[in-house]
Amino acid sequence: MSDLEGKFVVKDLNLWYGDFQALKDISMDIPKKEVIACIGPSGCGKSTFLRNLNRMNDLIDICRWEGSIKIDGEDIMGDIDVTELRTRVGMVFQKPNPFPMSIYENVVYGPKMQGLRDKTQLAEIGENSLKKAALWDEVKDRMKKSALGLSGGQQQRLCIARAIAMEPEVILMDEPTSSLDPIATQKIEALVEELKKDYTIIIVTHAMHQAARVSDKTAFFLLGELIEFGETYQIFHDPKQQETNDYIHGLFG
Repeated sequence: MSDLEGKFVVKDLNLWYGDFQALKDISMDIPKKEVIACIGPSGCGKSTFLRNLNRMNDLIDICRWEGSIKIDGEDIMGDIDVTELRTRVGMVFQKPNPFPMSIYENVVYGPKMQGLRDKTQLAEIGENSLKKAALWDEVKDRMKKSALGLSGGQQQRLCIARAIAMEPEVILMDEPTSSLDPIATQKIEALVEELKKDYTIIIVTHAMHQAARVSDKTAFFLLGELIEFGETYQIFHDPKQQETNDYIHGLFG
């Protein structure tokens, strides 16, 4: 896959927290408009890898990294506006984190911070983003009420809508269903399947059955290394590496 074909092209990525090396020689080509699942035991580097794709690790003083990450052929460590990068590459965190304001204000927060003031445009962005996040029908009559009154699953979909409102190209999801019940989890998974029509989605998950259900490709991380990356069906049914096979079958992790 060439730089022009891949949404992200990662080459020889190494990352340290102080003296601890969290990622070791990671190389991966991430295609456009697919769902990529990152799996592996706790502390294996998958969330660190995810946060590096929009340079969230820059916020950690002791973190340093080397190697190359390109988005659409552009090096994210080059002369790039980090704020713009994080607009292009949105993020949804493990626990829903709605702002203590109305549902409407949550969704349009980003566009307003970028200077958009037209109320009609903001209303359109709000409605379209909530529809894409499969939440509009549940909240359209309570847009002025606090987002904190929503259920956990609704809050997470609101956070997805908030990311969508910024018109990203990529949505990063760091264990987005780990704090949700099975019904809410099912809704998020259905949403991921729908969203990949418009976005590249990279999801970190501890739940292997979730990775098998929602992803097109799966990356297996272990002790900071990328052990195997390929089509999800192949990873789960015919892994090439023994470590992958052992993890898939619950022999460790």
